[in-house]
Amino acid sequence: MSVEPDHVSVPPYAPAPGAPGELLAQLRADRRAERWVPAFEREWAAALEESRRSFSLTTLYEVVQVWQARVASAPAVDAFLASGRDETGFVDMEELRNGRP
Repeated sequence: MSVEPDHVSVPPYAPAPGAPGELLAQLRADRRAERWVPAFEREWAAALEESRRSFSLTTLYEVVQVWQARVASAPAVDAFLASGRDETGFVDMEELRNGRP
């Protein structure tokens, strides 16, 4: 009988210590800064409060990971929008969040 587990667990994502500050600098430099910076700061503040309550960094790590993905995918989204493709069949999530039809 082996003492080692029969499966390999994946370590949780852990950003570099300076990642949140670097990410915020990227967001401030982006043309979407007016919308993105307040949204990031709200999510970061909520994650920080959750972290204080739960003694876990997981929520903070998730915020960084999600925003890094948003920044990384922004050029592809821009290219899609610039291509003139018809997106009228897509659901506008912002409208749904704000209760507009």
